[in-house]
Amino acid sequence: MQKTWDDAVARWLIEKADKASLKSDQCIIRWLDTRLAGLPICEITRTVVDSLTHQKIASGAANGTVNRMLALLRSILIRASVDWEWLPVVPKVRLLREPVRRVRYLTKAQAESLLLQLPAHLAEMTAFSLATGLRKSNVTGLCWSQVDLPRRVAWIHPDQSKTRKAIAVPLNVDALRIVFLQIGKHPVRVFSYKGEPVAQVTTAAWYKALKRCGIEDFRWHDLRHTWASWHVQHGTPLNVLQELGGWESAQMVRRYAHFSASHLASYADSLPTLTR
Repeated sequence: MQKTWDDAVARWLIEKADKASLKSDQCIIRWLDTRLAGLPICEITRTVVDSLTHQKIASGAANGTVNRMLALLRSILIRASVDWEWLPVVPKVRLLREPVRRVRYLTKAQAESLLLQLPAHLAEMTAFSLATGLRKSNVTGLCWSQVDLPRRVAWIHPDQSKTRKAIAVPLNVDALRIVFLQIGKHPVRVFSYKGEPVAQVTTAAWYKALKRCGIEDFRWHDLRHTWASWHVQHGTPLNVLQELGGWESAQMVRRYAHFSASHLASYADSLPTLTR
């Protein structure tokens, strides 16, 4: 019996059940399902792939969004060909060129302004993110069982980490102060609102606060970029930052290197002076 796109997706989701970015994959798959459902997998040709690319672009998606769709499609097709032997040839999937984006971060003054404009529970979660650099899901899902106040540390379990590795999170003065404010509010989760765990942080209140502060083109994840940028600006070595942030690759940390040139100053000063 000829295998279809639906068969490939069903097997992919089973085999990737523990993937950290599975929810994101499922969103992309839902979009692909509306165009590929029922189609024999051997009929997903280069022409079909190009058509999907054009449709995604026409919907107003950025090149990066299109590329994430194409990369997932390519991964499923490669798995169907190499591992499952359902497909004799994998069609060529050409990714689009993506512009190199600058790191988006807040100045200290902007951060203080934003905290003043946010509702108390969101302000506390924002400040905690700026103090720890934790990803959104790690902040909203943080449990009291993951916090050791006497030792001033929290931890992220491997199954909660994007790299599937445990992350130790030192709690600085700001982080500790914020955690102490949450004591007694919820028996399980550190952050809650009106007795319930906070599931969504990028609410209307978040966007309205950004607008009132005049902060544009800023996502919750940019709080992590802000944390990393502040670290480098204050002298934290990149290898230490990599461990603090739980990045698997040093290349991911290199994007912040331009925020500090102090280690290059002595070499710059080594040139002979030409001024009188």
